[in-house]
Amino acid sequence: MRWRNLLFAHWPVPRELLRPLVPSALEIDAFEGEAWIGIVPFGMAGVRIRRLPSVPGTTTFPELNVRTYVLPRHDNAAGERKPGVWFFSLDAASRLVVRVARRWYGLPYFVARMRIDAPPVVAPATPVRYTSERTHAHASPAALDVVYAPVGPPVRSHANTLEHFLTERYFLFAQSAGVLRAAAVKHVPWPLQPAAADFRSNTMTAPLGISLPDTPPLLHYAARLDVLAWHPRPL
Repeated sequence: MRWRNLLFAHWPVPRELLRPLVPSALEIDAFEGEAWIGIVPFGMAGVRIRRLPSVPGTTTFPELNVRTYVLPRHDNAAGERKPGVWFFSLDAASRLVVRVARRWYGLPYFVARMRIDAPPVVAPATPVRYTSERTHAHASPAALDVVYAPVGPPVRSHANTLEHFLTERYFLFAQSAGVLRAAAVKHVPWPLQPAAADFRSNTMTAPLGISLPDTPPLLHYAARLDVLAWHPRPL
């Protein structure tokens, strides 16, 4: 798959607000004592299962994630604890994608009415308008209306920096039917650009009972990233 016109918007939040929302087998990962919540709008393209033809209606669509960062409480067989991402919600404009991802990955996907207004080639200061309104049956309402743009050249983050902590993660965790699973993802390091954003409305964390702080978010932009993802396995 390809991720395009992606915005990372991150806010620091107290770890105790996140703890009840994440399975006990995972620790809330923190950078210098602070936990973070991210809102990540982007466009999906070229989505398909490897070695199979693409399925109409599932290859290109907007997606919007609300996420935090976690570590397994216990080492794996190699004596490691792989840092990863925990998704509170994933909104997508494709009903079929939502249905398949909920069943296959056990991720909290929701159907939403979404739109991305972006030029084919993004240059510095070229704005992206992104709107989303959750329409999933019986789900708590959540919406986003944001205009964002890159404001500088792409750079790769360095180890032990906050940018690296927030973005360079190659595992996702999900829980379904009481079973915690992990799935690996693979891509080159993020080509992050500094970004500016105007959040015209943002209720994406309201279903979690979390109010975002009044401080400006930490913003990064990525024009494109090619990604592979594997089937989840029990942790």
